[in-house]
Order: sequence, then structure tokens, then C-alpha cells
Amino acid sequence: MKKVLLILSILTLSLSAKENIRSLQYTGVKVEIDKKDLWLLRSKPDKCEKIAMTPKNLFGKDMVDDKKIAPECIKKISSFLGSIQPISLDPEIKTAGELEVLAFIKKTEHDKQKYILVDARKPQWYEYLSIPTAINIPYNEIKYDEDFPEDHKKLLKLLNISQKKSGFDFSNAKNVLLFCNGSWCLQSARAIKALVKMGYPKKKISWYRGGLQDWIGVGFPVIKP
Repeated sequence: MKKVLLILSILTLSLSAKENIRSLQYTGVKVEIDKKDLWLLRSKPDKCEKIAMTPKNLFGKDMVDDKKIAPECIKKISSFLGSIQPISLDPEIKTAGELEVLAFIKKTEHDKQKYILVDARKPQWYEYLSIPTAINIPYNEIKYDEDFPEDHKKLLKLLNISQKKSGFDFSNAKNVLLFCNGSWCLQSARAIKALVKMGYPKKKISWYRGGLQDWIGVGFPVIKP
């Protein structure tokens, strides 16, 4: 009987945690950007409120040709770009969705010494558009380059990695969540591969597979860093 109660208690706590994380999309997560508060909440243009979610409206050509539908209500999906990535890069590395990203950002706002959201794209992509609070660590700058030693020092500082004669010390390394453009984008996957190769603990790495495309697609705000 005690075992049954224990299992039920664990399940209840698990369900409760999932419900709490779901509520973030409605209650929002407050972050500070350039000393101003920004609420991460899903948005929907007023013009789009009355559009029904039907197969025709989501996927049909008629939607594009319908003059009654405002341009901002038409979702443009990038197709045939890059290479579609698997749902999991490694059994030990967690794959995150939008709600997990929100929960991670909330943790980051409370403790920037333990958590960091990383945009793994090249600077020209990051500077154009990114997820609020994200720090740019380009995937191609993670591996040590003797021509750019300062870039590597910056990386170690951002991620709380200590360097010793015997190698890297990851005991205080931050929990890192990486993303790039979308499920077809290789940049975050390559960044994760580079981190793992240098010895970064897999348990401290998470991956937002959907990236910016999915983030924007469900109505969350972006910024121009």
C-alpha cells in the first residue's frame, strides 16, 4: 500500500510540474533587456483572432490567395532548408520545447551564474534576430583557434569553465540550452558536438530543436540584440 501511495505521489508531483510549465505561456516570463522589462508571452495580431484553425487555413493554397486574410496571419514555413535533425542528439542530452525554454529562461533570470541560453548561430544571424536573453556563442568559435585565443577565453568565462594544466574543469560549468534557426538547422547541433568533444558534461546541456522558427511560429517575442 505504501508503494502505491508513493507512486501516486510521484505521479501527482510530475503532473503538477507539467501543469506549472504549461501555464508559463499564459502567465509569461519577465526578463530584463537593456534595463527594460520584457514579458515573454504568446502574441496574436488582432486581425487574426477570427481565423479558424482548419486544414485549409493552415496548409491550403487558398489561404495565400484569400484577400480577406491579413498578410501577418499567413504563416510562411521554410521548406527544404538545411538537414532535418533527429528529435534527440544524444540520450543524455535533453531536447526542449517552447515551454521548457520558457522555464529555462525563468531560471536564468534568477541565477545567471548557473544557467545560460545560447544562440549558436553565426553573429550575422544573431544580430538580426534572436530569442530574448540569449547570448551568442557561434558554433564555429567553440573549438580552440590559436589565431583567436581571446574568443576561447571569452567562451570559458561565459560558461564558467576553469582551465588548468591538466585540462578543463567543468565542476562549476553552467547549464546551457542551445538553439539555432529550426529543426533543419545544423549550427546548434554542431555547437553541442564541439562542447561534448571538449569534455562538457552532457547532463548540463539541453537543446531547443525547434529554434527560432518554432519560437516565432507559436507567437513568442524576439529581439534585435
